[in-house]
Amino acid sequence: MLYFAYGSNLNHFQMKRRCKDSVFLKKINLTNFKLTFRSKYRAADIEPKKNSIVPGALFEISKSDEKKLDVYEDYPVLYKKYYFTYYGKKVMTYTMTKKTLFAYPTERYLNVVKRGYKDCNLDNRILKKALKA
Repeated sequence: MLYFAYGSNLNHFQMKRRCKDSVFLKKINLTNFKLTFRSKYRAADIEPKKNSIVPGALFEISKSDEKKLDVYEDYPVLYKKYYFTYYGKKVMTYTMTKKTLFAYPTERYLNVVKRGYKDCNLDNRILKKALKA
């Protein structure tokens, strides 16, 4: 199955450790969404926003990888699944169930996300913008 990562799972080392079968395919943009950080965990989330993009990574993952991600993402309590179509293919990602106010991420978490942006060769201007919310 196809999975879209936009937060700490962009980090290739972390993603491989968490999902042993995962294969990074390419970087893509999710359109009409914006990146933010929220909840008591101060973790990445996406929310609908016209004419905005969220850079991220497309991974191929196995069923067992999906189960591991469900546990990590505290599905269905903290995150729910969101599906979109990319060139005719169904892609799964996670979005927070409760849209709390912006919360600046911890330095440790942010460093994992920044490393992921490097790993996937993403433009970090959107990340910087999201941190100024």
